[in-house]
Amino acid sequence: MVISDPIGDLLTRLRNATAANHDTLELPDSKLKREILRILLAEGFIKGYEVIQDTPQNRIKVALRYMQSVGQRRIPALAGLKRVSKPGLRVYAPADEIPVVQRGLGVAILTTSKGVMTGKQAKRIGIGGEVLAFIY
Repeated sequence: MVISDPIGDLLTRLRNATAANHDTLELPDSKLKREILRILLAEGFIKGYEVIQDTPQNRIKVALRYMQSVGQRRIPALAGLKRVSKPGLRVYAPADEIPVVQRGLGVAILTTSKGVMTGKQAKRIGIGGEVLAFIY
């Protein structure tokens, strides 16, 4: 199956899995998805992820993180996921205009000439890039 927007697909799968209260999630592997998941792991939004070697395409198994339980319902660490730059409309930001998400409580994920990183890291280095998503 061909996916025209792999980042949007990743975010939608994460959103749906947390809404359905799943513990894990499997999705097709790509380097960009692994980099985004690396950031989500470092920021504490997911428990972890592993690459499963398979044919014809490898898969990524993601362990989702929940903050606390309220009866049968668990509260996910991922409260919101928003795709910013889309295939039909790319959104770029220079270093001095990188957006702040949820007054600093969220994370902006950017792809830059130095790789995929958070908005805070890009500001510290002084480079801008394409704003992929907001995570909060």
